[in-house]
Amino acid sequence: MATARADQLDPAVLAALGHLELVARWVVDGFITGLHRSPRKGFSVEFAEHRPYMPGDDLRYLDWRIAGRADRWVVKQFEEETNARAMLVLDVSASMQWTGDPARLTKLAYAERLASAMALLLLRQRDAVGLVRFDAGMRDVVPPRSNRTQWRRLMAAFVEPGGGSESNVAEALLQAGKLVRRPGFVVLLSDLLCDSTAVADAARTLRARGHEVLVLHVMDPAERDFPEGGEALYRDPESRLEVPASPGDVRATYRTTVREALTEWRGVLGRAGARYALAFTDEPFGRPLRHLVGVNGRGAMV
Repeated sequence: MATARADQLDPAVLAALGHLELVARWVVDGFITGLHRSPRKGFSVEFAEHRPYMPGDDLRYLDWRIAGRADRWVVKQFEEETNARAMLVLDVSASMQWTGDPARLTKLAYAERLASAMALLLLRQRDAVGLVRFDAGMRDVVPPRSNRTQWRRLMAAFVEPGGGSESNVAEALLQAGKLVRRPGFVVLLSDLLCDSTAVADAARTLRARGHEVLVLHVMDPAERDFPEGGEALYRDPESRLEVPASPGDVRATYRTTVREALTEWRGVLGRAGARYALAFTDEPFGRPLRHLVGVNGRGAMV
């Protein structure tokens, strides 16, 4: 019997088996196992930059002058072979630290594991990847790099605290876009509890600069379903607004409102030229990962 791929397993079970870095490696290994693609080949005549030599690189493209003069082993990259630049933009506000069931990951824990897996996938194909963590302001900024030490920088940033009372998604997107020097990818992971107009305007600005914008809308299943229960007091984790309600009285209206909100997000981001995907915290990491990296889709990253 074939062994189950990690990217297809229950995310909470997988997270319980190892820490963030280990889970990311398992997910990427499983994802690559199920990925069928043709490798990029060929070099154009226009020189772009140097990068450190890595085992397996074609020795024809070593810069022997630098090797002889400075004892540094670097490879010439040309415009066709120069890889992508990507910025991961992770919402760490208070609402992201919620879960509707203790057996499930919080939205933030789910997004962290997905973002770390995506970062590792990009680094393995020698793309440059950076990270912005934000709530009301910028928490951490890791500029995009493709060298061997970048993975450790990203892992160190993921463990820093967040939890601010608000999330300024639009500003975080714009700041991330400034860190990508030429057209690349800006990937947002957020529960999108914010104004859609400002986020769409920011996405439109990034698209005008030539960037691909990918938005992963992270939700807990309880946010979609409004589960059964008795009279309760519901509190917004960011605004602290409290509303007493009986689920039976408001469930139908709530579900309609959620459907309308998701339709609105999909529409405004689509019109802004961004790619939108919805991910629930109880689904395996492989499905949203395929949406994010754009396998067989517009603006593919791999």
